[in-house]
Amino acid sequence: MFSLPLRDDAVLRPLESWHAEEFAAHLDRAREHIRPWVGPGFVTGDVEGARGTLVRYGERQAKDGGRLYGIWRDGTLVGGVMFTDFDAAWGTCELGCWLEPAGEGHGLVTGACAVLLDWALVERGLHRAEWHCRADNDRSGAVAQRLGMTLEGVRREAWPYDGARHDKQIWGILASEWRARRA
Repeated sequence: MFSLPLRDDAVLRPLESWHAEEFAAHLDRAREHIRPWVGPGFVTGDVEGARGTLVRYGERQAKDGGRLYGIWRDGTLVGGVMFTDFDAAWGTCELGCWLEPAGEGHGLVTGACAVLLDWALVERGLHRAEWHCRADNDRSGAVAQRLGMTLEGVRREAWPYDGARHDKQIWGILASEWRARRA
């Protein structure tokens, strides 16, 4: 009912607590693939953990904060996009994404993030959006570039993972830049 087409075979729709079993099954397929790139609290190991993640995002959305959306391709949840941070008072947000291997290479994340940017920067009137990713995550940086974001800086060794520290890129786009790209 509440979905937006991304392509003929893919839709974007809210990812909510009633999707816990489907989300858990998706994470089973995606876990090792996304683990280096997402926060450890996101990569849960069972249905209750998946439900907990979905409930946390639901509570944040109820407070006009973070939001979580799933990407379904051919009826299967293959990933999603989110506002990891959404602060209407400050006029800022941060986007994030994840995909299992079956969802990669189809432009789904870029299309879904464009929907989120339209909503945040045009409809809600936020001033800027950010994208944070590990500097060695070439696919994630490429999404930020395709969205017209500017690499604003690198936080050195800011991302701990598996006993090492990795650099973190900060990308950004202003509402005026986004509106000009969309015109």
